[in-house]
Amino acid sequence: MLHLGAVAALYTLAQILLVLPGAGLGWDESVYVSQVDAEDPVAYFSAPRARGVSYLVAPLVSFTSSTTLLRVFLAVLSGAALLAALWIWRRLLPVPVLAWGGALFAGLWVSLYYGPQAMPNLWCAFGSLAAAGCFLRFARRESDRRALAGLGISVCVVAVMRPPDAAWLVLALAAAALVVRAWRRPALFAALAGGAVLGAAPWIVEAYTAYGGLLTRLHRASEIQGGMGWNIAIGDHVRALQGRMLCRPCDMAWEEPQTAVWWFALPLLAGAGITAAVRAGRRDTAVLATVTAVVLAVPYLFLMGYAAPRFLLPSYALLALPVGECVRRALTQGPNGRRPLLLILLPALLLGSHFGVQYQVLGAVLERNHNMTAKLTEAADTMHRLGLRRPCTVTGPLAVPMSHYAGCSSRQSNGHDMSITADGLRRLALRHEPMAVTTRNHRPPPSWARDWPSAPLRELPGYRIYVTPDGGRGASR
Repeated sequence: MLHLGAVAALYTLAQILLVLPGAGLGWDESVYVSQVDAEDPVAYFSAPRARGVSYLVAPLVSFTSSTTLLRVFLAVLSGAALLAALWIWRRLLPVPVLAWGGALFAGLWVSLYYGPQAMPNLWCAFGSLAAAGCFLRFARRESDRRALAGLGISVCVVAVMRPPDAAWLVLALAAAALVVRAWRRPALFAALAGGAVLGAAPWIVEAYTAYGGLLTRLHRASEIQGGMGWNIAIGDHVRALQGRMLCRPCDMAWEEPQTAVWWFALPLLAGAGITAAVRAGRRDTAVLATVTAVVLAVPYLFLMGYAAPRFLLPSYALLALPVGECVRRALTQGPNGRRPLLLILLPALLLGSHFGVQYQVLGAVLERNHNMTAKLTEAADTMHRLGLRRPCTVTGPLAVPMSHYAGCSSRQSNGHDMSITADGLRRLALRHEPMAVTTRNHRPPPSWARDWPSAPLRELPGYRIYVTPDGGRGASR
Protein backbone atom coordinates (compact mmCIF):
# COMPACT_ATOMS: atom_id res chain seq x y z
CA MET A 1 0.00 0.00 0.00
CA LEU A 2 3.06 2.24 0.08
CA HIS A 3 2.49 2.90 -3.61
CA LEU A 4 -0.84 4.62 -2.95
CA GLY A 5 0.63 6.62 -0.08
CA ALA A 6 3.49 7.70 -2.31
CA VAL A 7 1.11 8.86 -5.05
CA ALA A 8 -0.93 10.89 -2.54
CA ALA A 9 2.18 12.37 -0.92
CA LEU A 10 3.68 13.37 -4.27
CA TYR A 11 0.35 14.94 -5.26
CA THR A 12 0.37 17.11 -2.13
CA LEU A 13 4.06 17.96 -2.52
CA ALA A 14 3.60 18.97 -6.17
CA GLN A 15 0.78 21.30 -5.20
CA ILE A 16 2.84 22.96 -2.47
CA LEU A 17 5.92 23.39 -4.67
CA LEU A 18 4.28 24.27 -7.98
CA VAL A 19 0.85 25.77 -7.32
CA LEU A 20 0.98 27.38 -3.92
CA PRO A 21 3.64 30.14 -4.25
CA GLY A 22 2.02 33.48 -5.11
CA ALA A 23 -1.46 32.15 -5.92
CA GLY A 24 -4.15 34.53 -4.66
CA LEU A 25 -7.84 33.79 -4.18
CA GLY A 26 -9.92 33.78 -7.35
CA TRP A 27 -13.41 35.18 -7.86
CA ASP A 28 -15.36 32.07 -6.82
CA GLU A 29 -12.93 31.27 -4.03
CA SER A 30 -13.37 34.70 -2.46
CA VAL A 31 -17.13 34.14 -2.36
CA TYR A 32 -16.86 30.71 -0.68
CA VAL A 33 -14.22 31.80 1.83
CA SER A 34 -16.02 35.03 2.75
CA GLN A 35 -18.97 33.03 4.08
CA VAL A 36 -16.90 31.78 7.05
CA ASP A 37 -14.07 34.33 7.35
CA ALA A 38 -14.73 36.61 10.32
CA GLU A 39 -12.42 39.28 8.88
CA ASP A 40 -13.84 39.22 5.35
CA PRO A 41 -17.24 40.80 4.58
CA VAL A 42 -19.69 38.18 3.34
CA ALA A 43 -20.02 38.17 -0.45
CA TYR A 44 -23.35 37.61 -2.16
CA PHE A 45 -24.07 33.90 -2.57
CA SER A 46 -25.76 33.34 -5.92
CA ALA A 47 -28.38 30.66 -6.54
CA PRO A 48 -26.25 27.93 -8.20
CA ARG A 49 -23.66 27.85 -5.42
CA ALA A 50 -23.67 25.30 -2.59
CA ARG A 51 -21.94 25.79 0.75
CA GLY A 52 -19.85 22.62 0.81
CA VAL A 53 -16.56 24.43 0.18
CA SER A 54 -17.35 26.96 2.90
CA TYR A 55 -17.92 24.09 5.34
CA LEU A 56 -14.65 22.50 4.19
CA VAL A 57 -12.48 25.56 4.82
CA ALA A 58 -14.32 26.79 7.94
CA PRO A 59 -12.08 24.98 10.48
CA LEU A 60 -9.05 26.92 9.24
CA VAL A 61 -10.58 30.19 8.02
CA SER A 62 -12.32 30.67 11.36
CA PHE A 63 -8.86 31.21 12.90
CA THR A 64 -6.79 32.79 10.15
CA SER A 65 -7.24 34.71 6.90
CA SER A 66 -3.88 33.61 5.52
CA THR A 67 -4.22 32.49 1.92
CA THR A 68 -0.95 30.55 2.17
CA LEU A 69 -2.13 28.51 5.15
CA LEU A 70 -5.43 27.88 3.38
CA ARG A 71 -3.58 26.57 0.33
CA VAL A 72 -1.39 24.26 2.42
CA PHE A 73 -4.43 23.02 4.34
CA LEU A 74 -6.31 22.17 1.13
CA ALA A 75 -3.23 20.61 -0.51
CA VAL A 76 -2.77 18.23 2.42
CA LEU A 77 -6.50 17.54 2.59
CA SER A 78 -6.76 16.81 -1.15
CA GLY A 79 -3.82 14.40 -0.94
CA ALA A 80 -5.51 12.60 1.93
CA ALA A 81 -8.80 12.51 0.00
CA LEU A 82 -7.09 11.00 -3.04
CA LEU A 83 -5.54 8.31 -0.85
CA ALA A 84 -8.88 7.57 0.82
CA ALA A 85 -10.75 7.32 -2.48
CA LEU A 86 -8.14 4.94 -3.95
CA TRP A 87 -7.96 2.95 -0.71
CA ILE A 88 -11.66 2.11 -1.02
CA TRP A 89 -10.91 0.31 -4.30
CA ARG A 90 -8.05 -1.79 -2.89
CA ARG A 91 -10.36 -4.85 -2.50
CA LEU A 92 -11.53 -4.47 -6.08
CA LEU A 93 -8.39 -3.70 -8.06
CA PRO A 94 -4.67 -4.49 -7.82
CA VAL A 95 -2.56 -1.81 -6.19
CA PRO A 96 -0.51 -1.14 -9.37
CA VAL A 97 -3.72 -0.32 -11.27
CA LEU A 98 -4.80 2.07 -8.52
CA ALA A 99 -1.35 3.62 -8.28
CA TRP A 100 -1.15 4.27 -12.03
CA GLY A 101 -4.71 5.55 -12.15
CA GLY A 102 -4.12 7.83 -9.17
CA ALA A 103 -0.85 9.14 -10.60
CA LEU A 104 -2.38 9.89 -13.99
CA PHE A 105 -5.29 11.75 -12.41
CA ALA A 106 -3.07 13.62 -9.96
CA GLY A 107 -0.70 14.58 -12.78
CA LEU A 108 -3.35 16.44 -14.79
CA TRP A 109 -2.80 20.19 -14.64
CA VAL A 110 -6.43 20.72 -13.70
CA SER A 111 -6.10 18.29 -10.75
CA LEU A 112 -2.94 19.98 -9.53
CA TYR A 113 -4.30 23.49 -9.94
CA TYR A 114 -7.55 22.86 -8.08
CA GLY A 115 -6.01 20.72 -5.33
CA PRO A 116 -5.22 23.71 -3.08
CA GLN A 117 -8.13 25.82 -4.33
CA ALA A 118 -11.33 26.50 -2.42
CA MET A 119 -13.50 25.12 -5.21
CA PRO A 120 -16.00 22.20 -5.18
CA ASN A 121 -15.29 20.20 -8.34
CA LEU A 122 -12.24 18.25 -7.15
CA TRP A 123 -14.10 17.19 -4.03
CA CYS A 124 -16.95 15.96 -6.21
CA ALA A 125 -14.32 13.93 -8.08
CA PHE A 126 -13.04 12.29 -4.90
CA GLY A 127 -16.60 11.71 -3.67
CA SER A 128 -17.69 10.17 -6.96
CA LEU A 129 -14.66 7.87 -7.11
CA ALA A 130 -15.25 6.76 -3.52
CA ALA A 131 -18.99 6.29 -4.09
CA ALA A 132 -18.47 4.02 -7.10
CA GLY A 133 -15.99 1.91 -5.14
CA CYS A 134 -18.26 1.59 -2.10
CA PHE A 135 -21.19 0.79 -4.36
CA LEU A 136 -19.37 -2.07 -6.04
CA ARG A 137 -17.98 -3.44 -2.80
CA PHE A 138 -21.44 -3.67 -1.21
CA ALA A 139 -23.01 -4.94 -4.44
CA ARG A 140 -20.54 -7.82 -4.42
CA ARG A 141 -20.75 -8.52 -0.71
CA GLU A 142 -23.86 -7.54 1.25
CA SER A 143 -22.09 -8.06 4.57
CA ASP A 144 -19.71 -5.17 3.83
CA ARG A 145 -21.59 -2.61 5.94
CA ARG A 146 -18.67 -0.20 5.95
CA ALA A 147 -18.97 0.06 2.19
CA LEU A 148 -22.69 0.81 2.49
CA ALA A 149 -22.00 3.58 5.00
CA GLY A 150 -19.19 4.85 2.79
CA LEU A 151 -21.56 4.99 -0.17
CA GLY A 152 -24.01 7.19 1.70
CA ILE A 153 -21.24 9.44 3.01
CA SER A 154 -19.58 9.77 -0.40
CA VAL A 155 -22.81 10.72 -2.15
CA CYS A 156 -23.53 13.16 0.68
CA VAL A 157 -20.15 14.84 0.12
CA VAL A 158 -20.87 15.29 -3.58
CA ALA A 159 -24.36 16.62 -2.85
CA VAL A 160 -23.18 19.15 -0.30
CA MET A 161 -20.55 20.38 -2.79
CA ARG A 162 -22.65 20.41 -5.98
CA PRO A 163 -26.20 19.03 -5.81
CA PRO A 164 -26.56 18.63 -9.61
CA ASP A 165 -23.44 16.45 -9.76
CA ALA A 166 -24.88 14.28 -6.98
CA ALA A 167 -28.11 13.87 -8.95
CA TRP A 168 -26.22 12.55 -11.99
CA LEU A 169 -24.06 10.32 -9.79
CA VAL A 170 -27.11 8.79 -8.13
CA LEU A 171 -28.72 8.34 -11.54
CA ALA A 172 -25.68 6.43 -12.86
CA LEU A 173 -25.28 4.14 -9.85
CA ALA A 174 -29.02 3.52 -9.40
CA ALA A 175 -29.31 2.63 -13.08
CA ALA A 176 -26.41 0.20 -12.71
CA ALA A 177 -28.15 -1.44 -9.75
CA LEU A 178 -31.33 -1.83 -11.80
CA VAL A 179 -29.58 -3.23 -14.88
CA VAL A 180 -27.51 -5.85 -13.03
CA ARG A 181 -29.90 -8.23 -11.32
CA ALA A 182 -27.37 -9.28 -8.65
CA TRP A 183 -26.95 -5.65 -7.59
CA ARG A 184 -30.63 -4.94 -6.93
CA ARG A 185 -30.29 -4.49 -3.21
CA PRO A 186 -32.76 -2.17 -1.43
CA ALA A 187 -29.97 -0.98 0.87
CA LEU A 188 -28.04 0.37 -2.13
CA PHE A 189 -30.96 2.51 -3.26
CA ALA A 190 -31.55 3.68 0.32
CA ALA A 191 -27.91 4.72 0.73
CA LEU A 192 -27.93 6.57 -2.60
CA ALA A 193 -31.16 8.41 -1.83
CA GLY A 194 -30.28 9.08 1.81
CA GLY A 195 -26.85 10.46 1.02
CA ALA A 196 -28.18 12.72 -1.74
CA VAL A 197 -31.04 14.11 0.37
CA LEU A 198 -28.85 14.68 3.42
CA GLY A 199 -26.15 16.43 1.42
CA ALA A 200 -28.56 18.60 -0.55
CA ALA A 201 -30.67 19.50 2.52
CA PRO A 202 -28.81 22.77 3.32
CA TRP A 203 -29.17 23.89 -0.29
CA ILE A 204 -32.88 23.03 -0.32
CA VAL A 205 -33.55 24.72 3.03
CA GLU A 206 -31.68 27.82 1.88
CA ALA A 207 -33.82 27.88 -1.26
CA TYR A 208 -36.86 28.54 0.91
CA THR A 209 -35.19 30.90 3.38
CA ALA A 210 -33.27 33.08 0.93
CA TYR A 211 -34.46 32.53 -2.66
CA GLY A 212 -38.24 32.29 -2.50
CA GLY A 213 -38.54 28.51 -2.83
CA LEU A 214 -36.89 25.54 -4.46
CA LEU A 215 -38.34 26.05 -7.93
CA THR A 216 -37.42 29.74 -7.84
CA ARG A 217 -33.84 28.92 -6.91
CA LEU A 218 -33.59 26.23 -9.57
CA HIS A 219 -34.94 28.66 -12.17
CA ARG A 220 -32.51 31.38 -11.13
CA ALA A 221 -29.60 28.93 -11.03
CA SER A 222 -30.44 27.74 -14.54
CA GLU A 223 -30.75 31.34 -15.69
CA ILE A 224 -27.33 32.26 -14.32
CA GLN A 225 -25.78 29.20 -15.97
CA GLY A 226 -27.29 30.10 -19.31
CA GLY A 227 -30.14 27.60 -19.18
CA MET A 228 -29.96 23.85 -19.61
CA GLY A 229 -30.70 22.46 -23.05
CA TRP A 230 -29.21 20.50 -25.90
CA ASN A 231 -25.84 22.03 -26.67
CA ILE A 232 -22.76 20.17 -27.86
CA ALA A 233 -19.91 21.75 -25.89
CA ILE A 234 -17.20 19.21 -26.74
CA GLY A 235 -15.28 21.77 -28.79
CA ASP A 236 -15.50 24.26 -25.94
CA HIS A 237 -13.97 21.78 -23.51
CA VAL A 238 -11.18 20.94 -25.94
CA ARG A 239 -10.25 24.62 -26.33
CA ALA A 240 -10.51 25.20 -22.58
CA LEU A 241 -7.78 22.59 -22.01
CA GLN A 242 -5.30 25.22 -23.21
CA GLY A 243 -5.67 26.71 -19.74
CA ARG A 244 -8.86 28.73 -19.91
CA MET A 245 -10.49 28.63 -16.46
CA LEU A 246 -13.93 29.53 -17.78
CA CYS A 247 -14.74 29.40 -21.46
CA ARG A 248 -17.87 31.58 -21.67
CA PRO A 249 -18.25 32.40 -24.48
CA CYS A 250 -15.69 29.94 -25.77
CA ASP A 251 -14.66 31.79 -28.91
CA MET A 252 -10.92 31.50 -28.34
CA ALA A 253 -8.69 30.05 -31.05
CA TRP A 254 -7.40 26.49 -30.73
CA GLU A 255 -3.72 27.42 -30.86
CA GLU A 256 -2.24 24.58 -28.79
CA PRO A 257 -3.71 21.28 -29.99
CA GLN A 258 -1.06 19.32 -28.07
CA THR A 259 -2.88 20.20 -24.84
CA ALA A 260 -5.84 18.05 -25.89
CA VAL A 261 -4.05 14.97 -27.26
CA TRP A 262 -4.57 13.12 -23.98
CA TRP A 263 -8.25 14.11 -24.02
CA PHE A 264 -8.83 12.51 -27.42
CA ALA A 265 -6.79 9.47 -26.38
CA LEU A 266 -8.82 9.03 -23.18
CA PRO A 267 -11.71 7.04 -24.72
CA LEU A 268 -9.26 4.75 -26.53
CA LEU A 269 -7.20 4.17 -23.39
CA ALA A 270 -10.33 3.55 -21.33
CA GLY A 271 -11.56 1.06 -23.94
CA ALA A 272 -8.22 -0.73 -23.87
CA GLY A 273 -8.38 -0.72 -20.09
CA ILE A 274 -11.83 -2.33 -20.13
CA THR A 275 -10.49 -5.02 -22.45
CA ALA A 276 -7.57 -5.66 -20.11
CA ALA A 277 -9.91 -5.75 -17.11
CA VAL A 278 -12.21 -8.25 -18.82
CA ARG A 279 -9.27 -10.54 -19.54
CA ALA A 280 -8.23 -10.28 -15.89
CA GLY A 281 -11.75 -11.08 -14.66
CA ARG A 282 -12.47 -7.53 -13.46
CA ARG A 283 -15.05 -6.44 -16.01
CA ASP A 284 -17.51 -4.90 -13.55
CA THR A 285 -14.91 -2.53 -12.04
CA ALA A 286 -13.82 -0.97 -15.32
CA VAL A 287 -17.30 -0.88 -16.84
CA LEU A 288 -18.95 0.68 -13.77
CA ALA A 289 -16.24 3.34 -13.48
CA THR A 290 -16.46 4.16 -17.19
CA VAL A 291 -20.26 4.29 -17.38
CA THR A 292 -20.46 6.47 -14.26
CA ALA A 293 -17.81 8.80 -15.71
CA VAL A 294 -19.75 9.14 -18.97
CA VAL A 295 -23.03 9.89 -17.17
CA LEU A 296 -21.34 12.56 -15.02
CA ALA A 297 -19.92 14.17 -18.17
CA VAL A 298 -23.23 14.31 -20.05
CA PRO A 299 -24.58 17.61 -18.62
CA TYR A 300 -21.29 19.41 -19.20
CA LEU A 301 -20.65 18.06 -22.69
CA PHE A 302 -24.19 18.21 -24.08
CA LEU A 303 -26.46 20.38 -21.90
CA MET A 304 -24.46 23.52 -21.09
CA GLY A 305 -23.44 26.34 -23.38
CA TYR A 306 -20.00 26.92 -21.91
CA ALA A 307 -17.04 24.97 -20.52
CA ALA A 308 -14.52 24.89 -17.72
CA PRO A 309 -11.85 22.17 -17.33
CA ARG A 310 -12.81 21.65 -13.65
CA PHE A 311 -16.33 20.51 -14.60
CA LEU A 312 -15.05 17.14 -15.84
CA LEU A 313 -12.82 16.33 -12.86
CA PRO A 314 -15.25 13.67 -11.52
CA SER A 315 -15.25 11.94 -14.91
CA TYR A 316 -11.44 12.07 -15.12
CA ALA A 317 -11.12 10.54 -11.64
CA LEU A 318 -13.32 7.58 -12.59
CA LEU A 319 -11.78 7.08 -16.03
CA ALA A 320 -8.36 6.96 -14.37
CA LEU A 321 -9.18 3.42 -13.23
CA PRO A 322 -9.63 1.77 -16.66
CA VAL A 323 -6.73 3.86 -17.96
CA GLY A 324 -4.68 2.54 -15.05
CA GLU A 325 -5.60 -0.98 -16.22
CA CYS A 326 -4.38 -0.09 -19.69
CA VAL A 327 -1.06 1.35 -18.49
CA ARG A 328 -0.42 -1.57 -16.18
CA ARG A 329 -1.11 -3.98 -19.04
CA ALA A 330 1.27 -2.05 -21.31
CA LEU A 331 4.05 -2.17 -18.74
CA THR A 332 3.55 -5.78 -17.64
CA GLN A 333 6.08 -8.30 -18.83
CA GLY A 334 5.06 -11.08 -21.19
CA PRO A 335 4.78 -14.78 -20.30
CA ASN A 336 8.51 -15.39 -20.86
CA GLY A 337 9.46 -12.47 -18.62
CA ARG A 338 11.01 -10.49 -21.48
CA ARG A 339 9.79 -7.56 -23.51
CA PRO A 340 11.38 -5.77 -26.45
CA LEU A 341 13.14 -2.56 -25.44
CA LEU A 342 10.84 -0.57 -27.75
CA LEU A 343 7.76 -1.73 -25.83
CA ILE A 344 9.37 -0.46 -22.65
CA LEU A 345 10.61 2.88 -23.97
CA LEU A 346 7.52 3.82 -25.98
CA PRO A 347 5.05 3.90 -23.04
CA ALA A 348 7.64 5.72 -20.93
CA LEU A 349 8.14 8.30 -23.68
CA LEU A 350 4.40 8.82 -24.07
CA LEU A 351 3.89 9.22 -20.34
CA GLY A 352 6.79 11.66 -20.10
CA SER A 353 5.40 13.74 -22.96
CA HIS A 354 1.96 13.73 -21.36
CA PHE A 355 3.23 15.00 -18.02
CA GLY A 356 5.40 17.55 -19.80
CA VAL A 357 2.38 19.05 -21.55
CA GLN A 358 0.47 19.12 -18.26
CA TYR A 359 3.33 21.01 -16.61
CA GLN A 360 3.45 23.47 -19.50
CA VAL A 361 -0.26 24.31 -19.24
CA LEU A 362 -0.07 24.52 -15.44
CA GLY A 363 2.74 27.05 -15.71
CA ALA A 364 0.71 29.24 -18.06
CA VAL A 365 -2.37 29.03 -15.83
CA LEU A 366 -0.36 29.98 -12.74
CA GLU A 367 1.23 32.92 -14.55
CA ARG A 368 -2.24 34.29 -15.33
CA ASN A 369 -3.34 33.71 -11.74
CA HIS A 370 -0.32 35.62 -10.43
CA ASN A 371 -0.95 38.45 -12.88
CA MET A 372 -4.59 38.73 -11.82
CA THR A 373 -3.60 38.65 -8.15
CA ALA A 374 -1.23 41.58 -8.80
CA LYS A 375 -3.94 43.49 -10.64
CA LEU A 376 -6.52 43.01 -7.90
CA THR A 377 -3.98 43.97 -5.24
CA GLU A 378 -3.17 47.12 -7.19
CA ALA A 379 -6.88 47.94 -7.45
CA ALA A 380 -7.26 47.57 -3.67
CA ASP A 381 -4.21 49.80 -3.10
CA THR A 382 -5.70 52.45 -5.41
CA MET A 383 -8.99 52.42 -3.46
CA HIS A 384 -7.11 52.84 -0.20
CA ARG A 385 -5.00 55.70 -1.61
CA LEU A 386 -8.23 57.44 -2.58
CA GLY A 387 -9.32 57.20 1.06
CA LEU A 388 -11.60 54.14 1.14
CA ARG A 389 -11.75 52.55 4.58
CA ARG A 390 -13.60 49.65 6.17
CA PRO A 391 -16.47 48.96 6.43
CA CYS A 392 -16.99 49.67 2.74
CA THR A 393 -18.81 48.54 -0.39
CA VAL A 394 -17.55 48.00 -3.93
CA THR A 395 -19.83 47.88 -6.96
CA GLY A 396 -19.31 47.63 -10.71
CA PRO A 397 -17.25 45.35 -13.02
CA LEU A 398 -14.94 42.96 -11.12
CA ALA A 399 -16.40 44.23 -7.84
CA VAL A 400 -16.60 40.74 -6.30
CA PRO A 401 -12.87 39.85 -6.47
CA MET A 402 -11.78 43.47 -5.95
CA SER A 403 -13.85 43.74 -2.78
CA HIS A 404 -12.07 40.75 -1.25
CA TYR A 405 -8.64 42.30 -1.75
CA ALA A 406 -9.88 45.69 -0.49
CA GLY A 407 -11.57 44.22 2.59
CA CYS A 408 -15.01 45.43 1.49
CA SER A 409 -18.36 43.87 0.71
CA SER A 410 -19.63 43.78 -2.88
CA ARG A 411 -23.08 44.87 -4.00
CA GLN A 412 -24.30 44.58 -7.57
CA SER A 413 -27.49 45.98 -9.08
CA ASN A 414 -27.34 43.69 -12.14
CA GLY A 415 -25.75 40.49 -13.39
CA HIS A 416 -25.31 37.12 -11.66
CA ASP A 417 -24.48 38.62 -8.27
CA MET A 418 -27.39 41.07 -8.14
CA SER A 419 -28.08 41.78 -4.47
CA ILE A 420 -29.38 45.37 -4.48
CA THR A 421 -31.34 47.67 -6.76
CA ALA A 422 -29.83 50.65 -8.55
CA ASP A 423 -31.93 52.89 -6.33
CA GLY A 424 -30.58 51.10 -3.26
CA LEU A 425 -27.03 51.84 -4.37
CA ARG A 426 -27.93 55.47 -4.93
CA ARG A 427 -29.33 55.73 -1.41
CA LEU A 428 -26.14 54.25 0.02
CA ALA A 429 -24.12 56.82 -1.91
CA LEU A 430 -26.28 59.73 -0.81
CA ARG A 431 -25.75 58.67 2.82
CA HIS A 432 -22.01 58.94 2.12
CA GLU A 433 -21.45 55.30 2.93
CA PRO A 434 -17.80 54.31 2.23
CA MET A 435 -18.11 53.07 -1.35
CA ALA A 436 -16.08 52.47 -4.50
CA VAL A 437 -17.50 52.26 -8.01
CA THR A 438 -15.57 50.55 -10.79
CA THR A 439 -16.06 51.26 -14.49
CA ARG A 440 -14.48 49.86 -17.64
CA ASN A 441 -14.06 50.75 -21.30
CA HIS A 442 -14.15 54.45 -20.32
CA ARG A 443 -17.83 54.31 -19.43
CA PRO A 444 -19.00 56.96 -16.96
CA PRO A 445 -20.07 55.95 -13.44
CA PRO A 446 -23.64 56.54 -12.16
CA SER A 447 -24.55 60.22 -12.00
CA TRP A 448 -24.24 60.27 -8.20
CA ALA A 449 -20.59 59.18 -8.39
CA ARG A 450 -19.29 61.33 -11.23
CA ASP A 451 -17.80 64.00 -8.96
CA TRP A 452 -16.06 61.51 -6.66
CA PRO A 453 -12.24 61.27 -6.54
CA SER A 454 -11.11 58.76 -9.13
CA ALA A 455 -8.04 57.12 -10.59
CA PRO A 456 -7.31 54.74 -13.48
CA LEU A 457 -6.00 51.23 -12.85
CA ARG A 458 -2.64 50.87 -14.58
CA GLU A 459 -2.75 47.08 -14.36
CA LEU A 460 -6.28 46.90 -15.78
CA PRO A 461 -6.40 49.11 -18.88
CA GLY A 462 -9.79 50.73 -19.37
CA TYR A 463 -10.77 50.37 -15.70
CA ARG A 464 -11.27 53.34 -13.40
CA ILE A 465 -12.21 53.54 -9.73
CA TYR A 466 -14.37 56.21 -8.10
CA VAL A 467 -14.37 56.49 -4.29
CA THR A 468 -16.72 58.33 -1.94
CA PRO A 469 -15.24 61.72 -0.96
CA ASP A 470 -13.14 61.39 2.21
CA GLY A 471 -13.68 57.64 1.93
CA GLY A 472 -17.20 58.09 3.32
CA ARG A 473 -15.95 59.51 6.61
CA GLY A 474 -18.35 62.39 6.25
CA ALA A 475 -21.28 60.07 6.91
CA SER A 476 -21.42 60.90 10.60
CA ARG A 477 -21.17 64.65 10.14
